[in-house]
This record gives sequence, C-alpha cells and structure tokens, in this order.
Amino acid sequence: MTVQFDVDIRKTLRAGPREFHLCLRLHTDSQRIVIFGPSGAGKTLTLKLLAGLERQDAGHVRVGGETLFDADAGIDLSVQARRMAFVFQDYALFPHLDVRQNVGFPLRRGWLNPRRTRRDPAVEHWLETLGLAEVAHQYPDQISGGQRQRTALARALVMQPRALLLDEPFAALDPELRAHLRNEFDCLQRRLQVPMLLISHDPVDAEVFGDHVVRLRSGVLVPEDATVAAAT
Repeated sequence: MTVQFDVDIRKTLRAGPREFHLCLRLHTDSQRIVIFGPSGAGKTLTLKLLAGLERQDAGHVRVGGETLFDADAGIDLSVQARRMAFVFQDYALFPHLDVRQNVGFPLRRGWLNPRRTRRDPAVEHWLETLGLAEVAHQYPDQISGGQRQRTALARALVMQPRALLLDEPFAALDPELRAHLRNEFDCLQRRLQVPMLLISHDPVDAEVFGDHVVRLRSGVLVPEDATVAAAT
C-alpha cells in the first residue's frame, strides 16, 4: 500500500525565555488520520508546517510518495506546489466575496478577485456537489454555519489537493449541526478518497474519522500503535 504520510517534523518556537519543541514522526498508509490532543499541544502548528505556511527546522514531509520538504536534501516546496488544502477552524472566508467567488479564489490569476459573473466548471461542480448552488450569490454573513463550512471545503477541493488538512473543523458548530456535518463529511471523504489529516480535541472526531488516531501532548506524539513513534 502507498504510504500516505511520512512525516518527521522538528520545530522550536521561542518567546522570550520560553521555548516550545515540536518533535513529531508519523508513518502511515491510512487516508484518515486524526491528531488528538489538548489546546497548546502543537496540533495547529503541525498543520501549518505540513502546508508550508511555516518552515520546520529539520526533518522531512512526504505525502503520497512525493517529497514536499527535506532539510538534508534542500527541498522546500512552496505552499502552492505542495497542494495541501488547509481548512481553518474559522473557515477564513473572504467577507467581501460571495460563495462562488470564495470557492473560485484558489483558481484566480493575478491580483484580481474572481469576477461575480465568472462561471468556472470546477467551481460549479463543487457548488453542486456540496449543496451550495442556491446560495452561490450570497456572502458569508448571509449563510448558515454549515454552509460556511461547506464553502471552505469546496474552496479546498477545487484546487484538487494532494491532501486535506482540517483544523478543528466542527468545533464552532452547535451539537446538532456538528453531528450532521460530521456524517456529511464522513460520506464525502469516503467517496472522494482524498487523504486527510484532521486535528481535534473532541474524542467523537477521533471515533468517526480516526482510521489512524495519534495523540499529541506537549509537542510529542504518544504512541498508540507500532507505526507511530515519538521523536527523540
């Protein structure tokens, strides 16, 4: 089987006299990984390093057999070249763009925002797939929390990502909507077979999505099976 994530991350953050060390090794052929742990464990930092939004100090990142970062070999692909779709906890939608423009934003060329009148086949496909076609002309503050989450997912998927990185994607939702959208996304991921790495402090997320669950505590993985090792 193809190794989906082969990760060796070393990163030290300093703020005055304080230091935080993230030392994480993960080697898995699972398409559905949940990193589970409390606030401050280093979960969001891990996603940022995988996506290339921050640069790690040492180690490597390989996804689906492709090397995205290797400190020893001098490989450090740009955020765009990594094609790791990051879905932020607050969805990070642009309030001045409607749903269709938000979804199409990764496909834009140059500095201009997507035009409201533009109809891109890939954008229209994901609007239909995620049930957003009827609200495509509306702005983020005019749609529900569930629709905002679907918009963020559509924006991530339109770029045909190598993998999805999800930062507490259900945390901001009320319990009923959270359960509904968990089920929706579970079905969607199984159908699309897009590798995903989801971080959460909610044990239900780990139960639903965790074909491979690891625990992160104070920057170090706590082993739960033979394929996971805490970095030394």
